[in-house]
Amino acid sequence: MAVLVVEDEPGITAFVRQGLEAAGFSVMTAADGWDGLEQAQGPDVQLVVLDLGLPGLSGEQLLVRLRQLRPALPVIVLTAKDAVADRVAGLEAGADDYVVKPFSFSELLARVRARLRQPDQPSPTLVVAGDLALDVRTRQVRVGERQVPLSTREFSLLEVLLRHPGQVLSQAQLLDQVWGYDFDGASNVVEVYVGHLRRKIGAAHIETVRGAGYRLVA
Repeated sequence: MAVLVVEDEPGITAFVRQGLEAAGFSVMTAADGWDGLEQAQGPDVQLVVLDLGLPGLSGEQLLVRLRQLRPALPVIVLTAKDAVADRVAGLEAGADDYVVKPFSFSELLARVRARLRQPDQPSPTLVVAGDLALDVRTRQVRVGERQVPLSTREFSLLEVLLRHPGQVLSQAQLLDQVWGYDFDGASNVVEVYVGHLRRKIGAAHIETVRGAGYRLVA
């Protein structure tokens, strides 16, 4: 089963694909509306992330046609059109959700998970590595028996590290997955937030790999 990303900007496509694959999803991509419509009819596609400004067949036209062919397929619109009228038009055309660019990947991932969650098959919400446990649903983190309060960004950073225990993640990867593809803030923001996490969960849990990035030590 796969998530189909229909987007004509290569940078955004790569950003979303990398993040979804890191979260455990299989990802397919299309760069124009006609290709997106064809792929969306495949039985393996379980959700579509759809840009509206597509070449060929527009995102709005694709959505209308897709609703006729696969009315139950979840579609999350991802677009720079942020006016209320645009949101209403997208939802009335059949979109299940609407995310405005620029966006953070953690928000998009939460919306994807919410749309794929079935009432009779709740998706796992607990991520565990060693004595660290993170509950995506309740937003709670524990180190052993101790509950640790984290800010939203600290929580997102820890979740990314927890989902890749022992793997070195570069600052660029962490910026993409936690802060978003268009982040243009301080260059040392990852280092700063890693420092916050170390103080809260214990310095030994996050290792700095010089010249490469950071690694969670379970």
